[in-house]
Amino acid sequence: MLLILSLLLPISAIGEKREHSGSSLETDLVSVYVIPVTEAIDAPNLFILRRGLKEAIAHEVDVVVLDMDTPGGRVDICLEMMEILDRFEGETITYVNEDAISAGSFIAAATEAIYFSPRGKMGASAVIQGTGEDVPETARQKIESYLRANIRVMSAAYPYRAEVIRAMMDADYELKIGDEVIKPAGELLTLTAEEAVKMYGDPPMPLLGAGIYDSTEALLASRYGEDGYTIEAFEVTYSESWAKWMQAFAPALMGLGLLLLFIEFKTPGWGIFGIGGIIAIAVFFISQHIAGLAGNEVIFVFLLGVLLVLVELLLMPGVIIAGLAGIVLMLGSLLWAMVDYWPGGQMDFTLEMFEKPVQQLMYGLTIAIVGAFLMVRFLKGSWLGRQLVLQEVVGSGTPLEAETISKMVGVVGVVCKPLHPVGEIEIAGERHAARCEVGTLEAGAQVRVLRVSDFNLIVEAEEG
Repeated sequence: MLLILSLLLPISAIGEKREHSGSSLETDLVSVYVIPVTEAIDAPNLFILRRGLKEAIAHEVDVVVLDMDTPGGRVDICLEMMEILDRFEGETITYVNEDAISAGSFIAAATEAIYFSPRGKMGASAVIQGTGEDVPETARQKIESYLRANIRVMSAAYPYRAEVIRAMMDADYELKIGDEVIKPAGELLTLTAEEAVKMYGDPPMPLLGAGIYDSTEALLASRYGEDGYTIEAFEVTYSESWAKWMQAFAPALMGLGLLLLFIEFKTPGWGIFGIGGIIAIAVFFISQHIAGLAGNEVIFVFLLGVLLVLVELLLMPGVIIAGLAGIVLMLGSLLWAMVDYWPGGQMDFTLEMFEKPVQQLMYGLTIAIVGAFLMVRFLKGSWLGRQLVLQEVVGSGTPLEAETISKMVGVVGVVCKPLHPVGEIEIAGERHAARCEVGTLEAGAQVRVLRVSDFNLIVEAEEG
């Protein structure tokens, strides 16, 4: 379904014809990335293109070729793909193999040169909703006007391209060059390879395509010479085919991971909740990496945050500074993982850049906070609650009532599992989860109960 509102938001001016950044054309091999744009234009294609362009920038590749065969797809994704193509400073080429229909035609028009396979076709670019229904007239006019303006900016060096794209998206537009009517009003234009490379005007210039070749290799050999180029390794990974559904669950994974880590930090020892939390957070970071949005740095920042929180809990309870810094680093890394960063410093900090990541972070935090509240509110006294809090009589397995627990304030007990700062104490033959108010206490030390929390008894060393 079209995200019409997103199309009307301003994006950076895109598409002035770029000079080739690889000054080594005359002396060295031209390095080429071939990036596939296949099937429907949706999030996975955006992810693949973004990763490919980032790698091309990082590796100083000269040319990017889009090997395209698509029936079209989401216009909002199409616009984003058009925009990120302009971040690459080298040459951009589209090889239509076999279809560049609808949104695919706009993406192709955003590259500097368009080539066709013998069976290539491009056009039929009318904007419709994802359901196949027509977009309301006013919204359609705004979208088409916006697209045409972008195409005009990007194709200033190609005299016919903007008019051809307009004929592909506007059935009422008549495409005429000189005295020849190429497309009459009343139908959408779709060009075959032969039609796209036909020459018009004085001096003669191709209508749209720069040439017809049997393969990308033949195209590159014609353009740079048989031995004048090298295709750098770029492959779509199996994991990228999972990106589409993983993105939908990424905020939920983040929230689940934070909730599980919260449970682990509130219970003695280390167990399934901590492992599950780390796995959920790890999968969250993996999903962002698959999408081409995050590097390894954010994982290290998150782990540093976890380390600081553990230092607060285990070594310096009550200091707050280490724990607070750790929480800031953990949340900051989660936000950083969802912000789009480009190599070479091509990053302008704007509110729009952080809008969606902040929304996803808030969604994940909401899951964690609401889950923690529900757990504290409704699990107290249940089987799961008893497993978390470990409030059981030794040998009997009978849980203590809340009223009995509350009467323990001021009672003296003995540490039976070291409090670092969380462990267990024994009072009148019964073991209870406990947390040391300050510092740590070893087994055998006497403690006094200060207060009762939802998860354990808060104790301090008994003097004397």
